[in-house]
Amino acid sequence: MRMAPSRTPTPKTRTRWGSRSVELFEKLDQIGEGTYGKVYMARNKETNEVVALKKVRMENEKEGFPFTAIREIKILKELHHENVVQLKEIVTSKATKENKGKSGIYMVFEYMDHDLTGLMINEGRNWRPIASHIKCYMKQLLNGLYYCHSNNVLHRDIKGSNLLMNNKGELKLADFGLARPYTEQQGNYTNRVITLWYRPPELLLGAVQYGPAIDMWSAGCIFAELLVGRAIFPGRNEIDQLELIFKLCGTPNEQNWSEVEKLPWWHMFKPQKEGKRCLAETLQKMAQGNPAVTKEALELVDRLLTLDPKKRITAADALDAEYFWVAPEPAKPGQLPTYPSSHEYQAKKRKQAQQSGPSSEPNKRQKTQGGSSNLIPGQPNVPPPKSQPSYPQGHPSSHPAPYPPSHPRDSGPHPPQGSRSQAPPPQQSSRSGYGRNYPSDSRPPPPSSAPPPSSHQARPSSDSHRGQGPPAPQQSGRSSYRQPPPSQNGRPRPP
Repeated sequence: MRMAPSRTPTPKTRTRWGSRSVELFEKLDQIGEGTYGKVYMARNKETNEVVALKKVRMENEKEGFPFTAIREIKILKELHHENVVQLKEIVTSKATKENKGKSGIYMVFEYMDHDLTGLMINEGRNWRPIASHIKCYMKQLLNGLYYCHSNNVLHRDIKGSNLLMNNKGELKLADFGLARPYTEQQGNYTNRVITLWYRPPELLLGAVQYGPAIDMWSAGCIFAELLVGRAIFPGRNEIDQLELIFKLCGTPNEQNWSEVEKLPWWHMFKPQKEGKRCLAETLQKMAQGNPAVTKEALELVDRLLTLDPKKRITAADALDAEYFWVAPEPAKPGQLPTYPSSHEYQAKKRKQAQQSGPSSEPNKRQKTQGGSSNLIPGQPNVPPPKSQPSYPQGHPSSHPAPYPPSHPRDSGPHPPQGSRSQAPPPQQSSRSGYGRNYPSDSRPPPPSSAPPPSSHQARPSSDSHRGQGPPAPQQSGRSSYRQPPPSQNGRPRPP
């Protein structure tokens, strides 16, 4: 019997947020860093509990507390689910010269041992999850999205570094810095969201009215990455990204995307040649005979990466796909292997340490020209640290042959738009999945303007733009978040 997705809420903390000092925590190690702050692994001195501390940087704020941080805290305070990272409390620090006389504010999260990007970088060719493990990861990802979408929340930044995992086999959505409530009327929102490699085509073509389908496209990119071992749309800019999408998913037309001509930038980016959809065939070639790439797996990827957002599969229907019901069954979280702690920031630090020595100067020159040299396609890859996963008792210890080396993930600012052959390699970002704080950026360019500025990183916005219609309507009619209703299509949800 097929059962509904798990929706057991996590008990809410009763600690008065902001009433305690950060001095109650001992910082053990840095696990993340970005332009807007740092994330630390820390220990509660009273309970010895290990947590993650993310500092909300205030020294550059001219208008008080960052708006995006307010939104992130508000959303995470209401969301309680086993596949959503838990925000435990807010703590403060005293004003210092470093903070320009302003007190510091920290977000206290539950600690997670890995993020997906860090795990793939650290394990490298040694990490090739079997079919039942991939099903377990995807089931938890879709469960988290199902819960968020059922409570009218868009994540808007699903990617590997924002999927946190622990050695209990649990996967949780993190970094809600770009998340926002939405309504079924779909008001005008910013399209400068979601990291470029995971951004759906409607946003690349200038859409400002969208819904949960944008998160489902990102989930499809993650699924394909788990199957073939590397990102399938590693674009260097918006034009390049659209070319890669159209090459695999076909050129939009009246049959596969009837409303594409209504998008602001379609006529600007419309390809000159028609292309047929070859997503399934390409994934099979990229997988190099991986037994996890089955007919059912390719069907689910195909439905997640549908061009037309109105035809794209929802999280609820994805959980009910045949992929999760054919052999092998999804593994239980406790059956997954454990690995040494690996976050994206730490994995890159380890790779940089391996490059020290007689050849460090050439590597530094390559990095300043475009990113980590060992992650540039065509450059020799530095061998990853050798670490063997430890399996639960009774689990087969054999490990399949490795995948091809993975592509670089979150890239920094890229050069002016152009062909892939002219663009230098992208820089790697170093952000923790626990999130970062985003300043409000400018509104996206109007449809009549030049193409949007290139960026590999998702940019935030207040989602209210002059010249693009009225501001986004507020979430209506609910005093608190709710659990989703039972299935409406007659098919019970999977566990």
